[in-house]
Amino acid sequence: MIKRLRLEDFFDRPTTAYGVFQDRFSRPRRLFEADVLPTFKQGLLTLEEHFTFDDGVREERIWKIRPEGRDAYRATANGVIGEAIGMMEGNALHWHYTFALDIGPRVLNVQFDDWMCPAGEATLINRATIRKWGVRIGELTLVFVKPPIDS
Repeated sequence: MIKRLRLEDFFDRPTTAYGVFQDRFSRPRRLFEADVLPTFKQGLLTLEEHFTFDDGVREERIWKIRPEGRDAYRATANGVIGEAIGMMEGNALHWHYTFALDIGPRVLNVQFDDWMCPAGEATLINRATIRKWGVRIGELTLVFVKPPIDS
């Protein structure tokens, strides 16, 4: 039986994420890996994400996530405009937020409809639909994998 998702419990040690961005036609456009370094202090979960993309580009995103009761989260991160709001729906966490997406010469403010679902004790699947003006422009899939405790 899969335990109820609590981000502060799942991210209890460094984790690796593997992901793909697919365009609106479902074609894979970018692959990436990320090292995720979590800390949880005074009720604040900080996730430092260090991305390496298949084209050699590196990025860093730092999430500051605050649990709000048993069923909600609020978060900020570089690139997120305002706050990300997350609500538990069953055993999945459903996020909504606006993100400033850098696409070369321009930055587009896009909306993320983001779901995080546990797949066992050491795996978390994150699937996001990205929209601009209500039109789906792509999807992002990430799989977070925790190493065994004894490694």
